[in-house]
Amino acid sequence: MGNFDYSAIGQRIKTLRKRKGLNQTQLANLIGKSLRTMQKYETGEIEVSIDVVNALAKHLDTTPTFILGYETNTAPIRSLADIMNFLFELDKVSSLKFNVDVQKPPRSNEWTCSIRFNGKEMDADHNADMCLFLEQWEEMREDMRSYNCTPAALHSWQEQTLAYYAGASVECVEPEELDEDERLTRRRAYLEKEFGSEK
Repeated sequence: MGNFDYSAIGQRIKTLRKRKGLNQTQLANLIGKSLRTMQKYETGEIEVSIDVVNALAKHLDTTPTFILGYETNTAPIRSLADIMNFLFELDKVSSLKFNVDVQKPPRSNEWTCSIRFNGKEMDADHNADMCLFLEQWEEMREDMRSYNCTPAALHSWQEQTLAYYAGASVECVEPEELDEDERLTRRRAYLEKEFGSEK
């Protein structure tokens, strides 16, 4: 399930279990696992699947993200600059590629801007994950707009989604500093690739 510290996850499970007044056998029975498996979860000997994390969260009155050690509220958004900075950081993620589409007059009747991920982009390992997430998120948003689900159901989906992807680590890469000759060489190569040799 990704790059997690399973001993730390096991310690959190143990602490939550004791807080609920359960022994290992009782908790193992609640989630349909053996005592030995529960012991291995708590010592960090084996990986805890996302399904098990979700089941543990339910029985231990917590969230999947807490069990995994992923804090969702460590950087609250306080200003528009926070959102803009997030987009700057997103642009550094090497396993994601996106386009910013701008439509405005006179070519369009409206002024719209959007970020577009190509789920079939071969050079971006996480683009398909982003497309799947955005598709599911829009379905959940529509369910909320149409009163087809409760805020609690939305929150539960958010927690499970974040828990699932919390172990999918990404690498951020700063833009490469180039001398002027190299920059112009790459600029020519880019134009030739995008627009043909005549440009």
